[in-house]
Amino acid sequence: MRSLYAIYRKEMGHYFVSPVAYIVVAIFLALSGFFFYLYVGAVLRQGLEMAMQGMPSEMDMPGEVMRAFFGLLSTLILFMAPMLTMGAYAEERKRGTMELLMTSPITEAQIVVGKYLASLTLFAAMLLPTALYVAYMCFHSDPRPRWSLILVGYLGALLLGASLLAVGSFISSLTENQLIAFAGSFGASLMLWVIDFSVRGADSTLGQVLQYLSVVRHFDDFTRGIIDTSSLVYYVSLPVLFIFLTVRSVDSMRWRRA
Repeated sequence: MRSLYAIYRKEMGHYFVSPVAYIVVAIFLALSGFFFYLYVGAVLRQGLEMAMQGMPSEMDMPGEVMRAFFGLLSTLILFMAPMLTMGAYAEERKRGTMELLMTSPITEAQIVVGKYLASLTLFAAMLLPTALYVAYMCFHSDPRPRWSLILVGYLGALLLGASLLAVGSFISSLTENQLIAFAGSFGASLMLWVIDFSVRGADSTLGQVLQYLSVVRHFDDFTRGIIDTSSLVYYVSLPVLFIFLTVRSVDSMRWRRA
């Protein structure tokens, strides 16, 4: 545990001295805040138009804002997660510091899990300030949104980010070039994003498998405040799979040098 914590602390320190992390967080918060403002304004205008026309409004306006906002977060995560992981291993390999890690008394699993937990911590810290937008809406809307919808939605966003970070970490371990790592991570994440588009509604076994592999399909349940067991299994299995693959990739570096 001490070695794992040492890797975790080292990676967190690297994030806080790197301008990339600050740029990614700033862009994420600026875009999420801007679009949240637009969503609230659009829903308010729709409600006013319905009231002026004398139409009874049965729409859950805060709920509509939250569902749209969580959909936006999923799109932003698709772009931001590769930026957080592109240098996790690629930069280490380029600078030659990966060799020092491999020759130290630290296992491959400790290296991989420590780096992964650091990226996940930064992601959670990036996601946390968006709760301020939601809290402001909660205290200034009537009716107020369901807390279960908000909590489950954020749980889904965290699990989605955890999955894409694991994918990005694996891709980063395969190359020394950060741009290649970013492009590969984004491409792999996008493939998991759109993998079910061509088979939606299909009843074949292949169609059902591809639909199950889609990260968006599982995230949609969370945006509606629904926790589905199959979605939880998916979002736990995907990071575990790619963390395992990353451990094997890092282990192969040791054998190539030996």
